[in-house]
Amino acid sequence: MTTLHYKRATFATQLPVDFLYAPSHAWAGPLGENRWRVGLTKFATRMLGEMVDHGFEVEPGTLVAPGQIIGWVEGFKAISDLFCIGTGEFIGRNPALSENIKLISKEPYTGGWLYEIRGQPDDKCVPVQVYRDLLDKTIDRILAQQKAAESK
Repeated sequence: MTTLHYKRATFATQLPVDFLYAPSHAWAGPLGENRWRVGLTKFATRMLGEMVDHGFEVEPGTLVAPGQIIGWVEGFKAISDLFCIGTGEFIGRNPALSENIKLISKEPYTGGWLYEIRGQPDDKCVPVQVYRDLLDKTIDRILAQQKAAESK
């Protein structure tokens, strides 16, 4: 898997270059035949904290659309809805997460994937270079908020 090294402030990751990335910090990796594996980026897992639980509200075979809430993830820091980042059919969830939820954080781009769909990623999904720019802006905004809070 070819990756792009990304570092900003104290955050670093390796972003797979053949994946598409959603503004919500999820990724879609191509599996062929209009199938996509979807997971959370390392940035998203860092914001949520250590993973403790997850669940899905849709069953395999369900038609899904971008922005649809299909489940949830719970980290030590926060609980978040899981939004679908594609149009098509929900194929299923990652069975390995039932045994080891920490895969979401420890292997976000490989073993920690969340679900698969057959169809197409949302039009809002972008290539790695565009996602890198989005990460820069997001991290800069967080750093500016922290600096403002410290100066009060």
